[in-house]
Amino acid sequence: MNTYAFIVLVALAGEYILSIVTSLLNIQAMTPRVPHEFRSVYDEDTYRQSQVYTRARTRFGLVQSTLSLTVLLFFWQIGGFEWLDRVARELAAGPVATGLVFVGTLVAGSTALGLPFRIYSTFVIEERFGFNRTTAATFTLDLVKGLLLGGLLGATLLSIVLFLFELTGSWAWLWCWGATTIFLLLAQFIAPTWIMPLFNTFTPLGTGELKDALIAYSQAARFPLEGVFVIDGSRRSAKANAFFTGFGKHKRIALFDTLIAKQTTAELVAVVAHEVGHYRRGHILRNLVFGIAHTGVLFWVLSLCLKQQGLFEAFGVAEPSVHAGLVFFSLLFTPVELVLSVLVHRFSRQYEFEADAFAAETTGSAEPLVSALKKLSADNLSNLTPHPLEVYLHHSHPPVLQRIDALRALRVAEPTESAATASG
Repeated sequence: MNTYAFIVLVALAGEYILSIVTSLLNIQAMTPRVPHEFRSVYDEDTYRQSQVYTRARTRFGLVQSTLSLTVLLFFWQIGGFEWLDRVARELAAGPVATGLVFVGTLVAGSTALGLPFRIYSTFVIEERFGFNRTTAATFTLDLVKGLLLGGLLGATLLSIVLFLFELTGSWAWLWCWGATTIFLLLAQFIAPTWIMPLFNTFTPLGTGELKDALIAYSQAARFPLEGVFVIDGSRRSAKANAFFTGFGKHKRIALFDTLIAKQTTAELVAVVAHEVGHYRRGHILRNLVFGIAHTGVLFWVLSLCLKQQGLFEAFGVAEPSVHAGLVFFSLLFTPVELVLSVLVHRFSRQYEFEADAFAAETTGSAEPLVSALKKLSADNLSNLTPHPLEVYLHHSHPPVLQRIDALRALRVAEPTESAATASG
């Protein structure tokens, strides 16, 4: 067997088997009784529902991954990549247009394959557990806007990459890295202002108790909070969330309206303080730098793989090309990406602990954030006892119990007068 084909097959099969083992261990790790720390927010019925929800999502994920892998292997074995490459070369003129047809067709096929799962997830599973608030019209509009936006941005970036690889020779990877870096940096400023509002309404937080408390907190923490917005998350889901995005004048903190409806002022200040902590501790910048470095390495390794005739022979493609090499390289790189994702998740979990500590220190108490985390867990039917392997491989956030233990272990100084006002 072709060496590259063997590596890809082993990687795909290994990742699939690992996901099954991890899922089974995660289900077995669920405990029959509510952990003592959560008995104030989880009654027996809610806790039982959270476990049923975890099982349902797990089964759904396994079915989806099984079908996706089966379709990929079938398409590969019947010579689908060679057939599509021939069709793309016949329909298009030039390497860039050919690449757009080839990659675009694969992306369209993957999207079509995933659409029934997306519909089932939204209108069956999420509906069953009381989370879904998405109408068919909203779902369809989101899908169309997502496809158009993804197609526009994806086609633009892919065209640039294909063009540079054809034009700049052995230094193409460096030029592509530079172009992609500019693309990523622009996205940090464009996304909060232009892209995100295409899907959700961002309303500046109005005057009232919460805004007064946040102003008091921002003064105590010496962090201007000019961009606090309420996002209409309730149009799509009953789940609550908050996030920080952007840089400079384009940075903003978004609080879901579902979060505001269920949390006290002190808890909301703690949640905002946690998001501020990500910015003040440099987590957003570090993630951006890592993403840029990661992209550079990918392009460099890709440039080496494009010279390997065996990589194209592994997928039955007779004529090497940049567009086919991009797709085959993404499959070949599967085990490396798995390792990298584990490292990224490890750092992400550490960032969550650091942001939690920042929130407790700058508000003067750990308890409001502890209370907020408990409510979020119950409202979102979170699995309170995930298996360590599941956490290690897939979780960007530590288990809630670990976060609470870490918060309780902090020695938080007494709040200043301003911080005390902010926390209610």
